[in-house]
Amino acid sequence: MGASSSNFTFVDKLNVSLCSGNGGPGCTSFRREAKVPRGGPDGGDGGKGGNVIISGDPKKRTLLDFRYKRKFNAKNGLPGSGAKMYGKRGDDIILPVPLGTQIISQETGELLLDVVSEGDHLFLEGGKGGLGNYHFRNSRNQAPDYSQPGIEGECVDVTLELKLLADVGLVGFPNAGKSTLISVLSNAKPKVGAYPFTTLNPQIGILEHKHKEVSIADLPGLIEGASEGVGLGHKFLRHAERTKFILHLISVDPNEEFKPFKRYEMIRKELDKYKSENSFFEKDLSELEELVVLTKLDLTKPLELLNIEKEFRDNDLNTISISSVAHRNVDELKDIIINKDFS
Repeated sequence: MGASSSNFTFVDKLNVSLCSGNGGPGCTSFRREAKVPRGGPDGGDGGKGGNVIISGDPKKRTLLDFRYKRKFNAKNGLPGSGAKMYGKRGDDIILPVPLGTQIISQETGELLLDVVSEGDHLFLEGGKGGLGNYHFRNSRNQAPDYSQPGIEGECVDVTLELKLLADVGLVGFPNAGKSTLISVLSNAKPKVGAYPFTTLNPQIGILEHKHKEVSIADLPGLIEGASEGVGLGHKFLRHAERTKFILHLISVDPNEEFKPFKRYEMIRKELDKYKSENSFFEKDLSELEELVVLTKLDLTKPLELLNIEKEFRDNDLNTISISSVAHRNVDELKDIIINKDFS
């Protein structure tokens, strides 16, 4: 998931309608045979309707496939026929989605499916096919002239909401060095530039260090007022909901408008304001463990850096100072990350 955000359109929430197929009707039919009343019943069963299957696809990064088509129907089962012939089963519809996609009922807000594993997940089962009249023969009624209709499939209007699966989330002001850091920590190759909002979409990278793997999400930059829609807003913080650990990046570049601790307080306030839109999400971002990563240490004087570090420590905050460009203390940061318990 290391492509630049400019290479694809990132869609992480939309509404769709999903329907499984109807079961085919059973057949009322009689074979022609001497000495058998009305030839004997031989109506076959209708075919089962197709299922709606949601498939977790680790290669997918966005819900873009659902942007222009919003209604998806599995095929109906076909009717049964004479000679006890079954109707053909309706084809399933298989919908690949990125891992981390949640399927939520629009009517009740209930979480119907959380796609956290690769492979197929049965979401809506197709309707059962109706029985043909062959099944209804008995000693008292040897020529039943009725059969069953097929059972209708299920339809549901849902919201698809993607919440990236990552162990660690990178948050902070635009231009705090998140994209540069994830590029040196992991296999991600995000867009990096010396101007705000170079990351317009979340990026995922995998840190491989000392025979361990940890997934890291680089989230678009926050600014003061993000909870009220300023800048890119804070909608992308939904991708931090599943993380277990936050790296809060603060640049110590002396040319920044606000002092480092002031910028920390501003972003912390936005994180604390964030509330999931989903009632089934029980953990606020304020509850996540956090490490303050002071970035760009090569741009400030050693004595000034010591003062900055002291201010954070005096407020009971754990910090590490790094330079991603000069690769200073990056290995130490990797050690901190992989020693966390992400089980």
